[in-house]
This record gives sequence, structure tokens and C-alpha cells, in this order.
Amino acid sequence: MFITRLLSGIVLLAIVISTGILGGPVFWALVTLISLIGLMEFHRMIKLEKSGLFAVNLIACSGLYLLLLFGKTELADLMPVVALLILMGIYVVRYPKFDAKDIFASFTGFVYTAVLLSFLYRIRIEENGMLLLWLVFIGTWGSDTCAYCIGCLFGKHKAFPVLSPKKSVEGCIGGMAGTALIAGIYAACLNRFVEGTEVSVLAFVLIGVLASVVSQIGDLAASAMKRKYEIKDYGKLIPGHGGILDRFDSIIFTAPLVYIMVQVLAL
Repeated sequence: MFITRLLSGIVLLAIVISTGILGGPVFWALVTLISLIGLMEFHRMIKLEKSGLFAVNLIACSGLYLLLLFGKTELADLMPVVALLILMGIYVVRYPKFDAKDIFASFTGFVYTAVLLSFLYRIRIEENGMLLLWLVFIGTWGSDTCAYCIGCLFGKHKAFPVLSPKKSVEGCIGGMAGTALIAGIYAACLNRFVEGTEVSVLAFVLIGVLASVVSQIGDLAASAMKRKYEIKDYGKLIPGHGGILDRFDSIIFTAPLVYIMVQVLAL
């Protein structure tokens, strides 16, 4: 099991890194595919994968990414509004086929997967987007690795005993500290080795800390939803890891955070 998980993780990492470097339509295609699969997994969790609600969100997700591909960011920002209006229209026309909670759960799935994951592509098309994109993965996979190591070595106090018994306070703090260190080293390396690049080490450290916090929230939020719907994994697409949402649950939260911080700090 460990070997399977390790190998699939390496393959996934290689795909993300290679497409992230290439950028453009290649990276767009990867993020779009991840979002569409994630949308399906989410609707399967809420048992609406065979409904018209899922079909609407599937079309809306595709429309959002096509608009981003062709540079129509302002119109892409309106897709959540369009999706909600159509979903509410279906609710009214087909009443009482769908419960109100079905509509809101389905719309949440659209925002959770399509909208939040789209910030991966939005970051990549920014100036210096390729360099900034790696802050997302430092803040997620880096945080997860540091939290795991520190938790195993020094973890004594349970942070979330009901939701995630294995997570410790020490691990959570270690994740934040480790991510801040990695982000700082990354910034220093960019300044030293990438010609024409000058970034603020302090800004990268700040982003690292905040990314680690929201990454851990994203992981716990995914755990809470799976417990609510009594499922172990979102899917079986990635051997040893589960579904797309099992592997990208933290990135869903970290990508928009990094994008916002890039705008605020004008990086």
C-alpha cells in the first residue's frame, strides 16, 4: 500500500510540475480536468451525480474555464451567479422534485471545485505566475509533510480529537513553521539564482504561514464532509490516495488564498 501510494504520488507530482512549467493550454487542460472530476466526485458524495443539477454545474464549470482560457476573466467571474440562477430555476420548475438543501449543496460543489480550483490557473497566468504557482504547493504538500513529521516526533496534544484524532497541536504548529521556512528559502533562492527576479522574503514567509493555516482547514473540512456523508474517500482514481478531492482538498483552499495575497502584496 505504501509503495502504491508513493509511486502514484510521484507520478501526480511529476504531472503537476511539468504542466505547471509549460503553463498555457496544457496547464489549463489539467486544472479543467481536475475540476470536472472533482465536481463529479462531490455530486456523487451528495448523491446527485445523475441529476440535472450536476449537468448544469458541469456545463457551468466548462464555461468558466473556457472563458478563462480566452482571457474573459470578468465574464468567468459571473459564472457562479449564472449557475445559481439556473439551479434556482430548476428548483422552482421541478418543485418538489428537489429539496432546497439539494440546490445549495450542488451549488456549493460548483464553488468548491470549479471556482476555487480555477485560481490555480489564474495564478499561473499572472506575471511571474510560474514562480508564484509553487507557493500553492509549498503551502499544501509542504505543510502536510512538515505537520506529519513534527506530529510524529513531538505530537502530544490532540488538536481535533473528534474530527481528526491523529492531528496534534504540535503538528499543526510544525506545519506552519516548516512552510514558512520553505517559503522563505524559496524566495531567497529566486533572488539568488533567477536573473531579474526580486521578491520579498518576508512576503513569501507570510504567505507560507497563511497557506499552511488554510491548507489544514481545507483538509479538515474535507474530512468533516466525508464523515457527514459516511464515505471513506471521494473516489478511487489515484491509487493509494483516493479521488481527486482527496488529494486536492487542501489546494482548493490554498490556491485562492495565494492568489489573493499576490494581489494584496502586488507580487
